[in-house]
Amino acid sequence: MSGGSRCSLLRPTNLQPVTTIFIVAVCLAVAATAARPAPMIAGTSLATAAANGTCQSRVVPFGYGCEEHTVTTEDGYILSLQRIPTGRGETTAVAAGGGGKVPVLLQHGLMMDGVTWLMNSPNESLGYILADNGYDVWIANTRGTIYSRGHTSLASTDSAYWNWSWDELASKDLSAIVQYVYSQAGQQKMHYVGHSLGTLIALAALSEQQQVGMLRSAGLLSPIAFLDKMSSPLARAAADIFLAEALYWLGLSEFDPTTESVHSLVTDICKQPGIDCYNLMSAFTGDNCCLDNSSVQVFLAHEPQASATKNMIHLAQMIRLGTIAKYDYGNAGDNTAHYGQATPPAYDVTAIPDDFPLFLSYGGRDSLSDDQDVSHLLRTLGRSHSHDGDKLTVQYLADYAHADFVMAGNARERVYAPLMAFFKLQEK
Repeated sequence: MSGGSRCSLLRPTNLQPVTTIFIVAVCLAVAATAARPAPMIAGTSLATAAANGTCQSRVVPFGYGCEEHTVTTEDGYILSLQRIPTGRGETTAVAAGGGGKVPVLLQHGLMMDGVTWLMNSPNESLGYILADNGYDVWIANTRGTIYSRGHTSLASTDSAYWNWSWDELASKDLSAIVQYVYSQAGQQKMHYVGHSLGTLIALAALSEQQQVGMLRSAGLLSPIAFLDKMSSPLARAAADIFLAEALYWLGLSEFDPTTESVHSLVTDICKQPGIDCYNLMSAFTGDNCCLDNSSVQVFLAHEPQASATKNMIHLAQMIRLGTIAKYDYGNAGDNTAHYGQATPPAYDVTAIPDDFPLFLSYGGRDSLSDDQDVSHLLRTLGRSHSHDGDKLTVQYLADYAHADFVMAGNARERVYAPLMAFFKLQEK
């Protein structure tokens, strides 16, 4: 049976609900876990290197200075931050206060961590490129990722630890991280770069005027906002059959696509004749044009990361309803208890200050950040709302899909150079 026909079984009419849910979960995990265990490089597996921390596994070996930091959110989550204060071979240490360098905060997307920005070579990955171009680079890791599992009172095995959605990533994690970087960098305003879910939490925070005074600009790569036109067949199937809700009802508060049982099943599936796990990745993200094998191997050693099942429910609500709103608790009583109203409040992106600089880059093959949804966002920011024309820069790459923006071998020339040119304009 071909890979396409296997995933066509996702139609709920073909299978009992539990079987359907299980197959969807497996298909969602295939793309990211198929090639594990990681290959050996110079006698040491990438997975082993990953366990040593981001600075030691991905930054210091390439000749960069790197610092590990932690920040605690107001609700007790202890988050890991990596700082790259110097470029390759730069021996002058950045003093407390940032040494005069402009800070840039990098925020990863869903089921990823800070390694997102370090998966290619130093000449190709945004984290390294920014450091080599004189920026004070800060890499965020949201709650629930491997290096951000600490909490002041909860263990990550507690269901209460996973009681959050991207609402909290915007209001708690991003808020704490921005304030920390601002303080550490001598109260210098920072540029922000987000990919995928990292763009959504920025838009949500900006729409509520959070930390606007600490930011110079925001670069949004493969932006996620309106999701009702999302064309990814696997993501749509998961939303349409209420996969995340079913897992939540079954008591699974942590959504972890890398559990041993799923990994074993995925490995078996990928061994079957005619099954191409990279094609399944494309079915999820869109047909990425420009990934190279080395970045894929780093990805497979470090990712995917776990998320909260509640977070997955929140995203599924957006896909089904086409809204940008806070988490829907499913009934008027619970919503009223949380929000003071029967329905979840919407995030109003038109409330983002007209003069706040935004750089949006999106791809024609991206099935998660579909170009119709991005066009909806742009209309909201533009014609429906007069965001200053010289403060809104838009880039469209017809051949790019979701992962290309952080993993493509040619992203330096096609995405990062224009992004840094945009930064320079905001620094004048």
